[in-house]
Amino acid sequence: MKAIRSREGLTQGEFCELLGFSISTWKKYEAGITEMGVAPFLKVANHPQFKKYALWLTTGETAPSCDQVSPE
Repeated sequence: MKAIRSREGLTQGEFCELLGFSISTWKKYEAGITEMGVAPFLKVANHPQFKKYALWLTTGETAPSCDQVSPE
């Protein structure tokens, strides 16, 4: 998730505001203190700005012909 946020050029605060997450919770996700559950994971994967990373998030693969890319 941090790779996606960074690739999109968003601060943690901007990312959280866009997705409706609390900044303190998000910092714990990125630091590996708290494991992200399915609901926040899906919120990111289904957001229009981040759908292009959905295949990579779920499988680690990309499909550029289908507009599915990696943030790296």
